Amino acid sequence: MKVTWGMAASATLHCLTGCAIGEVLGMVIATALGWDDLPSIALAVALAFLFGYALTLRGLFKAGVKEWRTAIRLALAADTLSILVMEIIDNGVMLVVPGAMDAGLASVLFWGALAFALLMAFLITWPINKWIIGKGKGHAVVHAYHH
Repeated sequence: MKVTWGMAASATLHCLTGCAIGEVLGMVIATALGWDDLPSIALAVALAFLFGYALTLRGLFKAGVKEWRTAIRLALAADTLSILVMEIIDNGVMLVVPGAMDAGLASVLFWGALAFALLMAFLITWPINKWIIGKGKGHAVVHAYHH
C-alpha cells in the first residue's frame, strides 16, 4: 500500500482526537480532585484508550460493520500501537515540564504544557503511523471501511 504523509497525518489526527479527549478529561478530573501524578496519568491513559477506541468503533459502525466482535477487533488492531506511543510521549512531556502536573486548572502552565504534550505526541506518532500503515497494520486495517 502506497502511504502518503497526508494519509498518515489523517490517521494520526484521528488517534490524537480520541487521545486528547481522554487525556484532557482525565487530567482535568485528576487535577480537580488533587490526585498525585501516578493516578492522574493512569486515569488519563485509560480514558485516552477508551475514547480512541470509541471513535474508531463509531466510524466502523457508521461504515456498516454490524458485529461488535469484528468492530472491536478492528479497533484494537487499528489504534493500540498509535495510542500507546501517543500516551507515552504525551504523559512523558507532562512529567518533564516543571510544575505542569501540579499546576491548577486555571493555570496557563497546565494548559500550555498539555497542548505542547499533545503536539509532541502528534509529531512523533505521525511518522510511526506512516510506517505502520505502510506495513498494512494500524489504520490500514480499517481503511477499507472508510470508503
